[in-house]
Formats: sequence, C-alpha cells, structure tokens
Amino acid sequence: MTEQVSPAKGVHGVVGLPGDKSISHRFAMLTSIAEGDSEIHNYSTGADCRSTLSCMQALGVSHTFSEVEGRRVLTVHGKGISGLTVPADTLDAGNSGSTIRMLSGILAAQPFTARVTGDESLVKRPMRRIMIPLTEMGARIEATNRDFPPITIQGSNLHAIDYSLPVASAQVKSCVLLAGLYANGETIVREPITTRDHTEIALRELGADIEIEPRVARVRGGAKLHGKMLVVPGDISSAAFFIVAALITRESDLIITNVGLNPTRTALLDVLKSMGADIRLLHIEQVNGELIGNLQIRSSAIKGGTIQGATTAALIDEIPVLSVLGALSENGLIVRDAAELRVKETDRIETISSNLRAMGGTLATTHDTLEIPGKQKLHPAQIQSCGDHRIAMAFSIAALAATGPCEIHEAEAASVSYPEFYATLRNIAR
Repeated sequence: MTEQVSPAKGVHGVVGLPGDKSISHRFAMLTSIAEGDSEIHNYSTGADCRSTLSCMQALGVSHTFSEVEGRRVLTVHGKGISGLTVPADTLDAGNSGSTIRMLSGILAAQPFTARVTGDESLVKRPMRRIMIPLTEMGARIEATNRDFPPITIQGSNLHAIDYSLPVASAQVKSCVLLAGLYANGETIVREPITTRDHTEIALRELGADIEIEPRVARVRGGAKLHGKMLVVPGDISSAAFFIVAALITRESDLIITNVGLNPTRTALLDVLKSMGADIRLLHIEQVNGELIGNLQIRSSAIKGGTIQGATTAALIDEIPVLSVLGALSENGLIVRDAAELRVKETDRIETISSNLRAMGGTLATTHDTLEIPGKQKLHPAQIQSCGDHRIAMAFSIAALAATGPCEIHEAEAASVSYPEFYATLRNIAR
C-alpha cells in the first residue's frame, strides 16, 4: 500500500492514542498465566500485540473482545501459572521481537517443547541474548545458526540465577524475570542502565513476589498471579510522531490524551524540552502503577542537540522520528551509542539514512552514530519503509514539512504498532 502525504501548515485537535505496545504485550502474557479472568482496557490495536494474543491462544489461553461504555475491552481467561498446554503447531510471533523474546522466558519452564518463529524480518533478529541466561537457568534451546528464529525451546525445571545484562535491554530483562516466576529460589536481574520497567510494575500489580531497586529486580519463584482489571496507557512511542509533527509545522496546537508517562519512557519529553519544545502537561494520574497524563504541544523553534549513552537506550524507538526533527532543527542532531538500531525491524541507521537522502537531506553515519545537520530543506520523494513501521511513520511526519507531497511505500507497515496512524494524521493535518 502506498500513502501520499502532503505538506501541512500545522496539526490541530485532540488525539487519543492506541494502548502502549510494550505494556499490552506484558499484560497479555501475565494475565494468561494468572488465575481467573482479567479485563484489559485499551489493549493495543497493533499487529504485534495481536501476535502475542495468538501465541497465548495457541498455548490454550482463550480471550474475547467486547465494548464496555464505548471502550474496547479485552478479557483474558487466565489458566494459572501451570495451565499452559502444548501448542499444536509452531508459534508465530509475526514481526514482534517483544513476543518471541519475552514469551521464551515462560516457555523455558513448561513441561513441553515449543517452536517459535516469525516473519521475514523477525527471523533475522538475534536471539542469543535471551538464550544465554535461559540456558544458565536450565532450559534447552536450539536456534538457526545458534542465534536466529525459528527457535525450539525444550522446557525444564528452572533454577534461579543472578544475571547481569551485558547490554541494556528491557526485553531480555523481562524474559529472565518471567522465567524467574517458575524458578526455584530468587532470580536477580541487574542492568547497566535503567530500561523501561513495565514488566516489574505488571508483576507487582498481579501479585508476584518481586522487589524493585534502581537497576536491579528480584523475583522469587512459586508465587501465584491473580487476574484483575487493567488499563493500558496511550503509547508514548506512538505519541512521538504527532509531537514532532506539531513541533515542525508552523501553526500547530495539539492535545494528546491519556499518554503513558512512566519515568523510564519520558526521556523523550525531557530531551525535546531541552531543545526548546513547547510541551505542557495538562493532567496526570496513576493507574495500575503507571502514570498517565494529557499533553499539549505547540509549534516550536527546535535547537537540536546530542543524544548518547543511557538517553539513546531510552529513546531507541523514537530515534527515527527524532532524526527527522534534527534535520529541521537549528543546529542539527547527533545520536551516539545507537548500534541497537542495526538489529531492529530494519537496519534503522541505513533506512533513516537512505530516506533522508531521498528527500534531499544529508547526514553522516558510522556503525552506531548519526550526525544530522540542521536547517535542511526536505523535498518530495518516494519513501521506502522496507516494511518497518517506525520508518513509515517517521517519514510520513517528514513529508508534512517537505516542499511537496511524498509517497510512502509499504505504508501498511504502520499497522504493526498503530493501524489508525494515517487516518489520525489526515484528521489533524491542515
């Protein structure tokens, strides 16, 4: 599918976001192994989160969708910590690295063997990072070329470990913590820098025996999880596209409602404000341990800056759209320590580079760095998303500030995380 996106003077109105993808994955998995039913409000509409539900259904967990007071509600009929059943076929994680990596922690403890695969993109993404700690815990795992899907997991009785992540990764941390639910003893995960802590919060909300310290999480095996009503905040990673749209167009005044404001995810707002962004917090509350609020964003003169170290890790999903912002900023943007971009749905350093150049922009890259000069003029172009949802959406936002219409090829990739993206963009762009 090809979408044409035309330049806009501004974006206006009120945007309600789909449920946070990261939290939706975790709620689906954890309520599946909880006892009793759970109601999940605002579950993500993205294809990745549907893949998680499909995998859990193949493991014997049923779910239903309904409308409650005009809101879409997912009910998961939990089977308990020991209630999963052997799947009849290979589990399909689709495009979702979160699904395959986190679910592997649960599968490692089951009394059966399961095989998990994914689409053409996912089978190129490394799995050794989860295989190492799960093997230390007693699981037996086979992978293509010892690193890539499909992976075959032969479950076993797991023992607790004290594991220090060699590279910061919320997915790997979550995988080990989920395995720790089943392990004998106390499983400890230490991370070099703080990553998103949605798994730890969800575990605590559902009754796990967990202790959370700065950069350390401890979970003790054997606790039962209990189903409950849960609300998924709006996805701040999806909000990033519309925030940047408002900042780069001249006449914007946009409100985004019910945005997840977990402190491990709000580095985006801190960085943008430091660059001169006019972003205001209108309301905030806590629901199921997660902060949720409303944001107002207005057109702003953005200075640009440098993103590196722990900030890069915290913003890894937002780097594509921030690269667009950098090209239109006063002083440009430098991103360092971003090698993780090379092993996302695409090599995002390459796809950012090729599409920015297609629009007449310039930048310099290394294995883990992007240097993007500011004050660039972007021109109409044929944008190649290469099937990557964040590239499709980031360069759709770039098209708003181009000198003419752009065509986004494989635009349907946006449905991985945000099926309503183009309809929302058309509704607010003027």
